[in-house]
Amino acid sequence: MSDAGDDTREGPLDAYSRVVTEVAATVTRQVAAIEMSVATPRGRVRRGAGSAVLYSAQGYLLTNAHVVLGADAGRALFSDGTSSAIEIVGSDPLSDLAVVRSRALTLPEPAWLGNADTLRVGQLVVAVGNPMGLAGSVTAGVVSALGRSLPTRSGSAARVIEDVIQTDAALNPGNSGGALADSRGVVVGINTAVAGVGLGLAVPINPTSRRIIDALQREGRVRRAYLGLVSTPIPLPPDVAVRVHQDVALRVVDVIARSPADRAGLKPNDLILAAGREQVKDAQGLQRLLFGDAIGRPLPVTVLRGAAMVDVIAEPEELAALR
Repeated sequence: MSDAGDDTREGPLDAYSRVVTEVAATVTRQVAAIEMSVATPRGRVRRGAGSAVLYSAQGYLLTNAHVVLGADAGRALFSDGTSSAIEIVGSDPLSDLAVVRSRALTLPEPAWLGNADTLRVGQLVVAVGNPMGLAGSVTAGVVSALGRSLPTRSGSAARVIEDVIQTDAALNPGNSGGALADSRGVVVGINTAVAGVGLGLAVPINPTSRRIIDALQREGRVRRAYLGLVSTPIPLPPDVAVRVHQDVALRVVDVIARSPADRAGLKPNDLILAAGREQVKDAQGLQRLLFGDAIGRPLPVTVLRGAAMVDVIAEPEELAALR
C-alpha cells in the first residue's frame, strides 16, 4: 500500500494550471502586438496600439476596428521576435472587427477560429494579448455571461453587436484585438472592451462574424441590409410554443419611422417567428439574413400579433456606414 504522501495524482488546481499554461504557450505565439500609424506632412504619426490574432497562413490577422481607427498602416511584432509592416485590409466599426495583413515571409502557425455559439457559462477561457510585443499578457477566467449586447456606431449608423461574451478573465491595456481562447486553444472571441473591474467583453467568433471577416478579407468592407427595428429574444408561453413549433421568438421593441420594417407594417410587440422562411430565435439569426445580398430583395417575415399569425414582406435597404 502506497503512502498518502506519495500520491502524485493531478488535483483540480494542477489540471487547471496545466490547461492554462498549454493554451497560453500555443496562443501567445499567434497573437501579435500591433502599432498603428498614419502618414502626415511631418512624417508618420502613431495612432494607436493593441493586439491582433494571426488566423491565416497568408498573413491575415484579426483585430478590433477601434485599434486601427484613423491609421493607414502599422507594424506587427510576434513573441518570437518576428516583425513586419502590416496593411489595413478592411475595417468594420459596427462589429468592431478589422483585418490587417503582414507580408512577413516567415510567420507562426495561425490560430484556429472556433464557434462561440458552443460556449457555456462557467467554461474556462484564456485571454491573450501582446501589448509589449515580446511579453505576452495572459489571464484566465470563465465565461461569466453570454448573449450580452455591445452598442457600436459609425458616423450616424448605429448597431448592436449581439451575443457578446462576458468573462472575468481580466483584460489588460493593449489586450484589445487579442484572443479569447477555450481550453483547447481555439480562438472563440476577440477581446474588445473592459466592462468593469474584473470583467471583459469579447466579440464572438460565430457564423455571423465569420461572414464579416470573409467580407473584409475579400472586399475591404461589409455591406449590410437595414430593416429598422429593435428586438429582443423572449420565451413563448407553452401553448403558443406548441402551436408555432418553437419556444423562443424575437419581440419587436421599437420600429424606426419610415424604415423598411415600418413600411412593411411591423409593429412594437410583434413576435417575429421567421424571416426569409427560416425560424428566428435570436438577434443573430435575424442579422445573419441582413448582409449585402439581402439589399433590395423581398424578405418574408412571419410574426405573431396577439393571437394571429401575420405575414408581411419587407424590403431591406442598404445600411449606410457613414464615416
